[in-house]
Amino acid sequence: MVELGMPELGGTVMLADPRGYCAGVDRAVITVEKALDLYGAPVYVRKQIVHNKHVVQNLAARGAIFVEELDEVPEGATVVFSAHGVSPAVHVQAKERNLKTIDATCPLVTKVHHEARRFAQDGYHILLIGHDGHEEVEGTAGEAPESITLVERPEDVDLLEFPPGAKLSWLSQTTLSVDETMETVRRLRERFPQLEDPPSDDICYATQNRQVAVKQIAAQADLVIVVGSSNSSNSVRLVEVALEAGAKAAYRIDDVSELDPAWLNGVGRIGVTSGASVPDDLVQDVLTYLAEHGHPDANAVRTADESLMFALPPELRKDIKIATG
Repeated sequence: MVELGMPELGGTVMLADPRGYCAGVDRAVITVEKALDLYGAPVYVRKQIVHNKHVVQNLAARGAIFVEELDEVPEGATVVFSAHGVSPAVHVQAKERNLKTIDATCPLVTKVHHEARRFAQDGYHILLIGHDGHEEVEGTAGEAPESITLVERPEDVDLLEFPPGAKLSWLSQTTLSVDETMETVRRLRERFPQLEDPPSDDICYATQNRQVAVKQIAAQADLVIVVGSSNSSNSVRLVEVALEAGAKAAYRIDDVSELDPAWLNGVGRIGVTSGASVPDDLVQDVLTYLAEHGHPDANAVRTADESLMFALPPELRKDIKIATG
């Protein structure tokens, strides 16, 4: 595979780099795997550990049991909280049910939780940019439910009403479109000049890097294929970003079985990428399919290097240390 800094000349397939697993997803998946190795099956997981059906199916085959709520978990059992985070009320419920908890919340999501608590304690009303019903949004909103208003899209800003001089701040879900989020913030600041920014950008590095990479390839692509599940916010955003960046067509697929051969008719250059919770073997399957259907050359278009790693949850590290003596 050839690595190119820019998607100019080369083969018919431009492969985005970076793509796939981010540090938070890698940590969460390994957490469940290590918990199964250490405690044995079953290990319960509240919600999908990450938003990818193949990852969930593979862990379920190893003995993980995925539940929607903690009342489905037997008292005293081990439960892992997903990478998307949970509200304080979930921690309280777990304690009441005497559950052994392992918190696999992505540290970048935990950072947003800390910011929500701090802003609320300082008397700010928080405008949380995100998608209603997403687990991450529910977890963040649960940190200060009386002090948070959800803003889903830029046009929602016009509906907001606050007293003159109200102390306002904004936070965001970590997996949003960078461009749309910044447009929402711009509109918020126009209406509320006193708006306070978070200490640092909430949209995670991996989400931003994958959007930058897909923009790079989309402008010259007849077709962009995004591998990722339908409930993966960052995967869905990649399709939107690709189309906005000039791709003639863009589709999201869970795996190669969903790739429609008709999409390839008359297509020259194809861009391929994947969301932050997608194992790379699913992408390789797509590349193999494309090679078998007249698109044999894959050129990697690298726009960033990622080396960030997160330590496993402390409660798991402690038990691993005890078990290994």
